[in-house]
Amino acid sequence: MSKLLWQPAAERIRQTRMYRFMTYVNKRYGLNIQTYPELYEWSVTQIPEFWAAVWDFVEIRASRPYEQVVDDLSKMPGAEWFAGARLNFAENLLRYRDEQTALIFKGENQDPVYLTYAGLYDRVARVAESLKEMGIGSGDRVVGYMPNMPETIIAMLAAVSLGATWSSCSPDFGIKGVLDRFGQIEPRVLFAADGYFFKGKRVDSISRLEQIAKEIPSVERFLIVPYTQAEPDISGIRDSGMIADFQSDQSGLDIDFVQLPASHPLYIMYSSGTTGLPKCMVQGAAGILVNQLKEMFLHTDVGREDTVFYFTTCGWMMWNWLTSALGAGATAVLYDGNPFYPDAGALWQMAQDEKITVFGTSAGYLGALKNTGMRPGENYDLSPLRALLSTGSPLDEEGFEYVYDAVKGDLQLASISGGTDLNGCFVLGNPMGPVYSGELQCRGLGMKVEAYDENGQPVIGRQGELVCTAPFPSMPLYFWNDPENSKYVSAYFDVYPGVWRHGDYIEISGHGGVKIYGRSDATLNPGGVRIGTAEIYRRVNEFDEIEDSLVVGQDWKGDVRAILFVKMTGGYRLTDEIRQQIKKTLRENASPRHVPAKILEVPDLPYTLNMKKVELAVKNIIENKPVTNRDALSNPDVLDSYAGLQEVHQD
Repeated sequence: MSKLLWQPAAERIRQTRMYRFMTYVNKRYGLNIQTYPELYEWSVTQIPEFWAAVWDFVEIRASRPYEQVVDDLSKMPGAEWFAGARLNFAENLLRYRDEQTALIFKGENQDPVYLTYAGLYDRVARVAESLKEMGIGSGDRVVGYMPNMPETIIAMLAAVSLGATWSSCSPDFGIKGVLDRFGQIEPRVLFAADGYFFKGKRVDSISRLEQIAKEIPSVERFLIVPYTQAEPDISGIRDSGMIADFQSDQSGLDIDFVQLPASHPLYIMYSSGTTGLPKCMVQGAAGILVNQLKEMFLHTDVGREDTVFYFTTCGWMMWNWLTSALGAGATAVLYDGNPFYPDAGALWQMAQDEKITVFGTSAGYLGALKNTGMRPGENYDLSPLRALLSTGSPLDEEGFEYVYDAVKGDLQLASISGGTDLNGCFVLGNPMGPVYSGELQCRGLGMKVEAYDENGQPVIGRQGELVCTAPFPSMPLYFWNDPENSKYVSAYFDVYPGVWRHGDYIEISGHGGVKIYGRSDATLNPGGVRIGTAEIYRRVNEFDEIEDSLVVGQDWKGDVRAILFVKMTGGYRLTDEIRQQIKKTLRENASPRHVPAKILEVPDLPYTLNMKKVELAVKNIIENKPVTNRDALSNPDVLDSYAGLQEVHQD
C-alpha cells in the first residue's frame, strides 16, 4: 500500500466544484452518489448522461443546442459528439468582459504585464477584425511561432473566433521542425515574435523566419510581435508587417463569433515526430472545450478566484490546456524563459508575487529543483497555493515526498497524465480525494481507462497497457492528409480494434489511484517478462552522484537486455563501485530483472522540445537503426555520443 501523504478536510471537500457537481448529478438524475469512485463508475457507464451534465454544469455557450450527446458508443474511432450544436470556442473563453485580470505575463528579468478580461476582449476583437478583412475564415489555418506570451493567446482567439483552425510551435523549434509541422498544413497567416529570451540572452527568430517564409509559400502574411527589440528589422521576411500596424485601430469592437458545428476543426496538434514526420492531429471545438473545462472546473477546481500557472511553451499541449482557464474566468499566468534563471527560485518568486493558487510544472523540473537543495516553502510565501500539478513524465515517490516536505504540507499534489492526442488527461487530480506517494489520484471522469494484461484483459493491482475502452469527446477528428484514416487507426487501434491503446504502462490500485511505469514502447522485456523503466529511474535518481539517467531495452542474441546510460553530477565519474551500488540497489529494491546488463556514462541525454526523454531514439542508435527526425529533439547532437559507444556491441 502506498504511503498516504495528504487528505483534504471535510469542509474543503464540500467547497470543491467536484462535490458540487456530484450533488448536481444526484439531483438531476435522482441518484445517491457519495464518493468519487461511485461518481467515476457512473460517468463511464452512463456516458451520454455524464457529458450532458458536464456541458450544462460548466455552462457551455452555444447558439444552438445539440440534438444528441453521442451517436454511437460502439464506434471508436468515429463516434460523433454533440451533433446539431452550433458554437464558437473563442466565445466560451471570452465569456467575461470585465476588469478582472485575465492574463499575467512574466518574461525573464522583466516586469510583469497584466491584461484584464475587457482588455483581452478588445485586443482579440482588433486582430480578428483585420484577419476578417483578409478573408480569413472557416477552413483556413492560422499558426503561431511564438513564445508563451499574451499575443499568442490573442492571435489564437482571434483566428478561431472566425472559424479558422489554430496550430503553434514554440520559437526554440529549429527551421526543419517548423517546416515539418506547418509545411504539412499550409497556413495562410503566421504570427511570430522577433525572438525570445533564455538564460538572460536574446535569441533571434528573424533569420529563421526569413528561411521559413521561403519554404512555406501558402503563408500570405507574416505578422511580427516586437518582443526582444523595439523595432526589429523584418525587411528580409516577405509579406511581413508588425502586428500593431495590422490590427484594427478601432476600439470597443464587438466580436462576431462565427457559430460552427461541434466537430469544426479547432486545433492541429503534432506527435513528437521522433520516428518520422510529425503526425498532424485535428481536434474538434466542442470536444476539446467540454473536456478541458471538465478538467479545469472539476479535477483542478478552478474558478474566478484562482490564479493558474503552468510552465509550458506553445509547442506543448499544456499551453492549450492552460488557455482553457479563461473559460473558468480565472487568471492565467504565462512565463517565457528558463525556470532556473536567474536562480532556482525564479518561478517561486513569481508564485509569491502573483499569489498563484494552482502551480503546474513537470516531474523533471521538480527533480532538478530538489537537486539544487531549494525549499520553496521556507523561502517564499506560498499561502495562496492550494494545488501543484506535475506532468511530462512519471513523478516518483521521492518527488511526491519532496513536494510535501519542501513546498507545502497542506497541498493537493496532482500528478497528471494524458497526451497531445486528446489535449487533456486520462489520469489526473481529484480535489476531494487523498494523495498517495507515487500515485496519480484518479482516472478522469468520463474516461473509461483500464490496464490490459498480456491477454488483453483488464486487471487491477497489476501492471498493464493503458487503454480507453469507450469513446470520449476530445478524440482527434482525424489526422491531416490521412483520407483512409489508416494513420489514425494504426496509431491507437491496431493492437486492440475498437479500443484506444495509448502507449503507457500503468497499474490501477484497488482504491482507484494509478501508477505510471513509463511508455509501453519503452518497457523492457528481459527473458520475456515486462517491466517498466520508471521503476529503474526511481532507484537511480536516489544517487547524488547521478544527475540524470536513461534506460533502453536492446535486442541482443534473441532476447532483450537493459542498458542504463547515466549522466553524472558535476565532479563525479562513473566508477565500478558506483556501478555495483546501482546494481545492488535495483536488485534489492526492485528485482533482479531490473538490473541492467550494462551501465554506461554519457555526457547528456536526448530530450524532446517538450522535455520528454527519448528512449526510442537511443534504442535505434545502438541497434544501428535510423533516427529519422532529429529536429524533434531539443539537443539532437547528443545522439552522436551514443553512436560511438563500443560497449553496447559487446557481451
